[in-house]
Amino acid sequence: MNETPVETRYKELFGYIPDGVRMRIDLARMAGRETALEAIEHLRDTLIHHNPLERKTQQLVHLGMLLVLGREAPALLHARAAIQAGADAPELHGVCETAAIVGGMPAYNLGVQVVSQALRESTGDNANE
Repeated sequence: MNETPVETRYKELFGYIPDGVRMRIDLARMAGRETALEAIEHLRDTLIHHNPLERKTQQLVHLGMLLVLGREAPALLHARAAIQAGADAPELHGVCETAAIVGGMPAYNLGVQVVSQALRESTGDNANE
């Protein structure tokens, strides 16, 4: 099967298609609701890919918001996407520090956890997992 534009956009953003996105695509196909999924993804595309924030900044903002919400899995995805977009350790740690202002130590600690994991993955150093 050919790759859809939705799949291409996720590969550009994250470097792969996250499992949750794959499930959305598969369920929409099984339910015959590809048009609905395309409408949802069009909104995401407009807000993400046609946004005045450059991709790295946008991913850092996503990361900070998800840390404050306590959403570990999506925060990890956006930490990875921020790294792919060029974010470095000081910038990522700065997001953790900023999340602590709004979300306290739980947000900071979650940030340290997901950022550390994403940085290890990006360098191929998964020895501590």
